[in-house]
Amino acid sequence: MATFDQGIGHCGWSVDVATVTVGLDGIVTGWSEGARRLLGHGAPEVVGRAAADLLHDREAPEVAGLSRTGSQEWSGTAALRHRDGHRVEATLHAQPSLDGDDTPQGFVVTVTTGPAESEHDRRMVEWAFSQASIALSTHTPASGSWHRNAAAEGGEEPTDADEDFLRCVRRVAEEATPMRYERLAPETPAPVPASARHRAWIIELWPVRNPATGEVVGVGTAAFDSSDQHSARQRLALLQEAGTSIGTTLNVTRTAQELADLAVPRLADFASVDLLDSVLRGEEPVPGPVDAAVVLRRVAHQSSAEGVPEAAIDLGGTDTYPPFSPPVRCLTSGQPVLSGADDPDFAQWIAGHETRTARVEEYGFHSVMATPLRARGSTLGVAVFVRAEGSPPFEQDDLILAEELAGRAAVGVDNARRYTRERTNALTLQRSLLPRDLPKQAAVEVAYRYLPAGTGAGVGGDWFDVVPLSGTRVALVVGDVVGHGIHASATMGRLRTAVRTLADVDLPPDELLTHLDDLVVHLSSDKEDIAPDEPYLVTGEIGATCLYAVYDPVSRVCTFASAGHVPPAVLLPDGTASVVDLTPGPLLGVGGLPFECTELELPEGSLLAFCTDGLVEARDRDIGLGLDRLCETLAGPVPSPSLEVTCDTILKALLPDSPADDVALLLARTRALHADQVAAWSLPSDPAIVADARAQASRQLAVWGLEDASFVTELVVSELVTNAIRYGAVPIGLRLIRDRTLICEVSDASNTAPHLRRARTYDEGGRGLHMVAQLTQGWGTRQTPMGKTIWAEQTLPVG
Repeated sequence: MATFDQGIGHCGWSVDVATVTVGLDGIVTGWSEGARRLLGHGAPEVVGRAAADLLHDREAPEVAGLSRTGSQEWSGTAALRHRDGHRVEATLHAQPSLDGDDTPQGFVVTVTTGPAESEHDRRMVEWAFSQASIALSTHTPASGSWHRNAAAEGGEEPTDADEDFLRCVRRVAEEATPMRYERLAPETPAPVPASARHRAWIIELWPVRNPATGEVVGVGTAAFDSSDQHSARQRLALLQEAGTSIGTTLNVTRTAQELADLAVPRLADFASVDLLDSVLRGEEPVPGPVDAAVVLRRVAHQSSAEGVPEAAIDLGGTDTYPPFSPPVRCLTSGQPVLSGADDPDFAQWIAGHETRTARVEEYGFHSVMATPLRARGSTLGVAVFVRAEGSPPFEQDDLILAEELAGRAAVGVDNARRYTRERTNALTLQRSLLPRDLPKQAAVEVAYRYLPAGTGAGVGGDWFDVVPLSGTRVALVVGDVVGHGIHASATMGRLRTAVRTLADVDLPPDELLTHLDDLVVHLSSDKEDIAPDEPYLVTGEIGATCLYAVYDPVSRVCTFASAGHVPPAVLLPDGTASVVDLTPGPLLGVGGLPFECTELELPEGSLLAFCTDGLVEARDRDIGLGLDRLCETLAGPVPSPSLEVTCDTILKALLPDSPADDVALLLARTRALHADQVAAWSLPSDPAIVADARAQASRQLAVWGLEDASFVTELVVSELVTNAIRYGAVPIGLRLIRDRTLICEVSDASNTAPHLRRARTYDEGGRGLHMVAQLTQGWGTRQTPMGKTIWAEQTLPVG
C-alpha cells in the first residue's frame, strides 16, 4: 500500500504523521517510513505482529479491537511505546479499507503526534476561510466544483467564467506548480477614462495535495486587489509616455495638442489648452502669475467623443475667464486647482457662460482640474481636464499627475515659443535682405519663390537676385550659405550686397566669383576674434555656394560661372529640357582656386531654372535625381505660359508638405533684341571720322523716330568716339540700342578705363565725360575679352 508521511506546521506546532495498515484481526500488515521515524521500529520488526504490542501499557482495548468498528471511521488517542521504551503520545485516525463488495478488509491508521486537533480547532480553520478579508477559493478538478469564501463570492476577482483564468487553474493542477495570474477588470463601461474605470487583481494559485498520497486533488487561490498599484503604474507609464510624445516639434500649437491627446481618455474625458496671445507670437511672457480676468486663446482640445462636441470655445477663439473660475484661480496662484459641481465658484463660472452651461448639462461635467502652464518662471497658459457623467471624480493623485503633465508640456511650449521668436527674427532679417520687387529690365521675364524650412532646422541662407547690367544685359544670381539661423541670414545679406556691388563694376562672372571668394575668406578670418558665447554667431569658417549668370539679349548668349552651386536647368522652345553642363568651381571661402565661365547661346523664349539644393536634394533622393525630376517637370505635357504657375508646379512636384531645408527658385524666360532695335558700326582710328559717326547716329535716330534725342546723342557719340580714338586702340565700334532706354556704346581694344574728373578753370580738356554724366541718365565702363566698352544711357523722349 502506498503511504505518504510528512511533518505539518500547524498553528505554530510541529506535528509528525505516520501511516500503518492493520488487518481485521489486529495484525500489522503495512508499516511506513514515517512510522519507522516515529517509533524507531523497522518494518520487519512490526509487520505480522499484533498492533496492541505497540501500545505503551497494552491498554486502550478500543484500539486493540478495531475489528469491532466494522466499516466506520474511528478516531482516538493512545500512548505508544517507542523502540527504546519511551512513551509517545499520539492521535489515531482509522479509515476502513473496503473490497469490491464494500466488505472491510482492514484499516488504514494515521498516527499523528503533537497536540490533538479539537473540533473547535477544525471549526476555526473553516471560519478563517469563510471570513477572510481576501478572496479565497478551492477548485476540485475531478468534479469541477468551486468552493469560495464570502469575499470571493461578492468580489470581482476572476471566476470560472474567465477562460484565461481557468486555463491557468488547469495548468496548476496538471503541472503541480504554483502560478500567479493578473487580471484587469472594467468597473464601468467606456468612454470613462481608463485610469478610473479599471480594477486590478493579482491571484496566487497553488496545488492542493492529499497528505496521505501526495496526489494533487485541487487548486487553491488567493486574490489580492492591486488596483492602487495598477493605478500608480498607469500614472508612471503616462508620465514616461509624456516624455516622448509631448514636445516632438518646435510648434506651439502642436505641442499643446499633444498634451490634450495624451490626457484623453487616459486621464480625463475632455481636455483643453488655452495660451496667452503673446506666447503664440513668440514674445516673452510676463514673469510670474497673471492678473485676474485674463484673455486666453484656445489652441488645443480633445474629447472621448468624436468631433469634440463638448467644447464651448472653438479652436483659435478667445475667452475672458472671470477671477473666480478654476483656470484663473490656478493662474493667479500658480498652483493647480481641483474643483467640481459642489464648488460654488465652479457653479458661478458655468452659469456665467451660456454655451458652457449647456455643455455641462448635456454631458454631465462634474469634476475639473485646472493646472497652469509655467516654464522658466513665466506663465504661458492653462490646461483644463474634465470628467463627465459615468466617470469618478478626480482625486489628489490625479491632480499631481495633471501638474506633472502640464509642467512637461509647458517646457515644450516655451521651447516652441522661443523657436518661434528666433525664427520670426531670422525670417524678418532674411526677407529684408532678399529682393522684394525685382527690377525692371528687358532681357528676361522672371518669377521666383522662396520657402523657409518647415522643420526645426531654422531659417537658412538661401538667396537669389536679378541685377540689371549695362547694354540691356542682366545678371541672374542664386546662392546658399551653409547653416541656419540669424547667422546664416546675416552672412547671406553680406554676400548679396557684395554681389550687387561687384555687378555694378560689370565684372565677368568668373572674376566676380573670384572677388566674392576673397570676401568670404576675409569674413572667415574676421570671425576668429568673436567670443564663442556671442549670440547668433558661430565661430569657424563660412561656407557658401553661388551661381552667377549674365544674359545678353542682343547676342542671346548666357555666360555662367559656379562656385560649388547646383547647375541650372534649361527648357528650350522645342520642349526639350536639360541640365546646363557647367565647369563647377570650389565653394566660396576655399580660396586660391580658379572659376571658369561657360557660354550657352539660347533661342529666344528659352526658360532657365535656377534653384538651391533644398529643391532637388532630399534624404531619399540625391541631387542628380532631383535635377532629372526638375527637367521632367519643366518639359511637362503642356508647359504653362505663366511663370508664376510654373513655379507652383515645380514646387508641388519636387517638395514635400514640410521641406527640410530652405528653397529658392528663380525662373527666367529669355527675350531677344532684334535688328530693328540695334545699330552698330565699325570705325577707323581717325579723328575725321567723328563727324561721320555723329551723322550716322542722327540718321538712325530718325529711323526710330527719336529725333528729339539727336542733340544729346550726338554730343555723347562725339565725346566717346573721340576718347576711343585718342586713348584707345583699334578696332573701334559704335552701337546704339533702343529698348526701355536709349543706349550708346563705344568699344575699343584698350583695357584702360576712363575716369570722371572735374576740369580746372584753364584746362583745355577733361570736361567731356563730366558733360556726358550731366546729360545722360547714367554712364559707365565694362571690360570685355577684347578690351573695354564705355556706355551712356538716356531716357527716351516722351511719346
